[in-house]
Amino acid sequence: MKIHIIFTPTQLDDLYFANKTTVVIDVLRATSVIMTALNNGAREVIPVNTVEFAMKVSGNAFGGNTLLGGERNTKMIEGFNIGNSPLEYTPEAVGGKSLILFTTNGSRAIVKAKFSENLIVGSFLNLHAVVKYLIDLNTDVEIVCAGANGMFCIEDTVCAGKIVSELVKKMPDVELTDSSRASVSLNKSFGKNIQQMLSETEHGKLLVKNGFASDIDYCAQVDIIKKIAKFSSGSIKLFDFENPNTVENN
Repeated sequence: MKIHIIFTPTQLDDLYFANKTTVVIDVLRATSVIMTALNNGAREVIPVNTVEFAMKVSGNAFGGNTLLGGERNTKMIEGFNIGNSPLEYTPEAVGGKSLILFTTNGSRAIVKAKFSENLIVGSFLNLHAVVKYLIDLNTDVEIVCAGANGMFCIEDTVCAGKIVSELVKKMPDVELTDSSRASVSLNKSFGKNIQQMLSETEHGKLLVKNGFASDIDYCAQVDIIKKIAKFSSGSIKLFDFENPNTVENN
């Protein structure tokens, strides 16, 4: 297994990901929201890369069982049903619903990687489930950090570094690229106290300023969700990788 970290996917062509195994990470907050929504009973999450496309898709479908969710510059978008705080995605709010999600960074990164053969989302919330899935798959991996407006961010890279570190513990012969080694080093420096690290990042400070400090506490939790979520045919659903013919939340 060879592991490569992409610090931001902005400059890559969509076809770069063709036939690859890819993990997309946007800790604050898109992939944390996706895992929370699906774990709380959402039928599926449909990531989109523009607000206009989100509106178009929502106007065509799903018989009222659809939510428009997401944010622009941390705030809920006018005309949307729900924002981008994982704490909003309760069982009562999302149970049985299809969620169309637009976010500044995370949903766009997932759409960018849509041609991957295996595409899953990662966060601190489901970190070891991601590790187990990658070990079982035992193929080369691209870990995509959604970043911040096309730029590097610490929180996604530290999460990637934790995934790489756990894989190395269990598979000592794994091959690391330079970016993977850098992510491991950042995890050693900043990953001991995840809540503190998230609070001190640029985006974390912005979230606190805009009233979302509780989101940081939530997103800092490790392994509270023991599942993975996989993108296929335009949507993300919980995936039972021990029984690959079974997709949850059908």
